[in-house]
Amino acid sequence: MAGRGVGCLWKRHVVEQLKQRDRVQRQAFEEIIHQYNRLLERSDLQVVFSERLQTDKYEHQNRHDLSPGVDGGRSDSLQQEMAQMRIKHQEELTELHKKRGELAQNVIELNNQIQQKDKEIQSNEAKMQEYHQQISRLEGECRDLRNSLTDLERANQTLRDEYDALQITFSALEEKLRKTTEDNLELVTRWMAEKAQEANRLNAENEKDTRRRQAKLQKELADAAKEPLPIDQDDDIEVLSEEAAKGTGETSPSRQPGRTPRRVSQPPPPPGGLLDSISNIFGLSDSVQPGFVPSDSRRRRSVNSFGSPEAAEAPAACADVRVPSTALHIFDAHDGEVNAVRFSPGSRLLATGGMDRRVKLWEVVSGRCEPKGALTGSNAGITSIEFDSAGTYLLAASNDFASRIWTVDDFRLRHTLTGHSGKVLSARFLLDNARIVSGSYDRTLKLWDLRSKVCMKTVFAGSSCNDIVCTEQCVMSGHFDKKVRFWDIRAESIVHELELLGRVTSLDLNHDRTELLTCSRDDLVKIIDLRTNAVRQTFNAQGFKCGSDFTRVTFSPDGSYVAAGSADGVLYIWNVLTGKLEKTLDKGHSSAINSVSWSPSGAYVASVEKGSKAVLWSDM
Repeated sequence: MAGRGVGCLWKRHVVEQLKQRDRVQRQAFEEIIHQYNRLLERSDLQVVFSERLQTDKYEHQNRHDLSPGVDGGRSDSLQQEMAQMRIKHQEELTELHKKRGELAQNVIELNNQIQQKDKEIQSNEAKMQEYHQQISRLEGECRDLRNSLTDLERANQTLRDEYDALQITFSALEEKLRKTTEDNLELVTRWMAEKAQEANRLNAENEKDTRRRQAKLQKELADAAKEPLPIDQDDDIEVLSEEAAKGTGETSPSRQPGRTPRRVSQPPPPPGGLLDSISNIFGLSDSVQPGFVPSDSRRRRSVNSFGSPEAAEAPAACADVRVPSTALHIFDAHDGEVNAVRFSPGSRLLATGGMDRRVKLWEVVSGRCEPKGALTGSNAGITSIEFDSAGTYLLAASNDFASRIWTVDDFRLRHTLTGHSGKVLSARFLLDNARIVSGSYDRTLKLWDLRSKVCMKTVFAGSSCNDIVCTEQCVMSGHFDKKVRFWDIRAESIVHELELLGRVTSLDLNHDRTELLTCSRDDLVKIIDLRTNAVRQTFNAQGFKCGSDFTRVTFSPDGSYVAAGSADGVLYIWNVLTGKLEKTLDKGHSSAINSVSWSPSGAYVASVEKGSKAVLWSDM
């Protein structure tokens, strides 16, 4: 209503202005028209006077002709008077004609002005009509905007109500989570206490059993020492030295030194706690069996209850590393892209992981890879593969935000570790095989305990983690922000970080864990000396190009060579001692190489590509 009132006011104002202009202009025109009419009247009057004078002139001439002598003097005076009047009227007529012309010119000018004003009025009326239409359109838009504003206010109020409800729900859930966390902590504490009590009880029982066996053994030894032994003349006589006598335990005082000694089993060693008892129960001994090479003394043997051929497989001794020159076997490993490849510690098995959500195991026999089985359970593509030090378990990271552990002998899924909010790009066993470290696209690293199957620590790295390697107390991670970070596991802090020239795609350690191999998207492969935390060597080659953010490179088992795959499907091998390119292998792959693995025996190299193929290389 207010809008309509304002519209009426300005319309009334325009009408009044038009009327005022009409009055002003009409007055000027009325005066001109009045003068013009007067001139016309006087002109008509002059015509009448002229006609009358002509008539009088003719009459007077006629009378003069009729009576020329009469009134001669009077006629002359009249003629003079008439001549004067004629001149006067002629002047007046001239003046009137002049004024008439001026007035006609004024009328013409005024008509032109009137036409111009009419055009201006028409233009203003057209503008007014346009403005009216624009005003109507704007009023419609205003109504629409008011309606939209009303709808938005209603929607905003609805969202506020929903937000308040969600906030209340969130507060309730947060309180519930807090209580659940407290209950969980209490249950874990009670469970750990129960476990400690059970371990103490088991240790006590083991100690009692050990003491019982020792007492029984001592009694048997004493009885054996008292029993007389017959001496046969044909028997070989062996004289025991003092050290040998001490090594056999107690002997009878009546036993002669020339008798052949009786073999007596050694007494068992004193108890060593719960883990030693479990090792004795399952027959897991630290003694080295014939034909096996002892592993690094810093590594602990993984304790498990699943006997397997791979569990008996120890890392093969690397007598010499052979640089591959031939593709022994080219085969289709997966349905789609193959992301990861890894040899088992004994070099007998080869594991590959692909985008088909499977980890496949291949047995290396006579230069060929024969399928052995598949590990299933992942819900997305596999990104990395790792065997434990005994070759019993296989750890794989995947794009479904989880890491999984299988047993190699029966292909069974044992653990699923979830907790990351992004793709898990790498996962590694620590040296004790009881913990693992995983790095994710969510820019965090997580430390997992396999005994309790829980995440022990979460560290925010600040950038997506592409690969991980581990030493005893240090975790090294390569990141999307071009940095290699060194983490102290105990302190959960960065000890050191080193920035490269490109995004870090891969990390690997040499056999004595003193050098770190890196690959980055600037197409450079570098060796970092961990004793000085500085780049010691850089490898590159014409044509070598890192194919993705997850291209994996590897050391040879003795650390003398470096192998890396290129985006053009060529395998490059550099000599670490000379720093020169040793060999390029281009007859095997048809697409970019994603990962390379060198067998611990040094005899084989395996590589996988973005296609579906895997290649086994050697110098045979």
